[in-house]
Amino acid sequence: MKEVKIKQIQLEQDSGKSLHCDDRSLVDLNRAGMGLMELVFHPDLSDGEEAAALVKELCRILKRVETCSCKMEEGALRVDVNVSIHRCNEPLGIRTEIKNIGSVRAVAAAVKYEIERQIKLKNKGYDVINETRAWDAEKKITVAMRDKEEKQDYRYMPEPNLSPLFLSTGDVHQGLIDIEQLKQSLPELPAKTRERLEKTLELTADQAMILVNDDVLLTFFEDCVKKKELIPKFLAKTLIYEFSNAVNKMNIDPANFLHRIDFVADTVYLMQTRQINRDTALNLFIELLQGNTGDPLQIVTKKNLFQITDEAELELLCKELMNENKKLVDLYRGGKTKVLKAMMGILAAKTNQRADMAKCDQILKKLLNE
Repeated sequence: MKEVKIKQIQLEQDSGKSLHCDDRSLVDLNRAGMGLMELVFHPDLSDGEEAAALVKELCRILKRVETCSCKMEEGALRVDVNVSIHRCNEPLGIRTEIKNIGSVRAVAAAVKYEIERQIKLKNKGYDVINETRAWDAEKKITVAMRDKEEKQDYRYMPEPNLSPLFLSTGDVHQGLIDIEQLKQSLPELPAKTRERLEKTLELTADQAMILVNDDVLLTFFEDCVKKKELIPKFLAKTLIYEFSNAVNKMNIDPANFLHRIDFVADTVYLMQTRQINRDTALNLFIELLQGNTGDPLQIVTKKNLFQITDEAELELLCKELMNENKKLVDLYRGGKTKVLKAMMGILAAKTNQRADMAKCDQILKKLLNE
């Protein structure tokens, strides 16, 4: 992953915000006096996607340490972007500052547009001027706000009611803030979590990324992996696909079901031990989200949802399928092997999604090629 250096962090008080209409400007002072923290980064980024990725990672960190909710739509986090262009091995060009960016997606779009705008200006022989521009979310363009060619005097002043901070590393004398002690009190940060999931639990980089990006899904994973003899990579795959699919189908907040960790772990275990297949697991997760208070094993037993894995039984089912679908058999043997997918679909429906489809695929191919 790309690293971006922090230039400075400063604490300020919110002064309010301006609201501009076609014929008038308003000043909203509802947040005036509220404390805010500003982080300034070095110009280490190359495009809008990298800028958006930085904001996302910053949000993960701030939420992990419980500093900020990072809900941009509520004004908890605001992003301003400085954009300049230059050729390789040449100094940075004149920069413009973009404000009024209301979402992470808008960060990427605003930077992309501004880069293209500045390149067009240079290609036409014009200079880029140092100015502040606003992102117009409807038109997907940046528009000029105020001229910055002359240095702006924001009249910053120190807060006289705040005493100076004296920082140290390992020194515990009275009045000193021990940075090392603060570091040790921090929770595990997202980058470390991804590293642990990959190196210790052997998840793929994509799996680790998806889990760390979703606090609720990560909690399910961390708690489930302690409950049963579950293979971490298998558990992660099931949560990312079957469980998340169920959540999307039901359009419900999975955080409401964190007290049902056992149900999720038991369902994954049934699938891991090949007692049920992925379709059944998906349906069990849906039942959970619908409020079923039962136990996965009881539900599977009551509804006879156990996966059919006996090869003799599966071969009998495949032969019945071939006898009932002779046209498809003839098409397959005539060279149109794509009909195998249709035959597998019929078999899945015939067994109420219970057949071990991997074994059926092998058996059916063997019978069709005899």
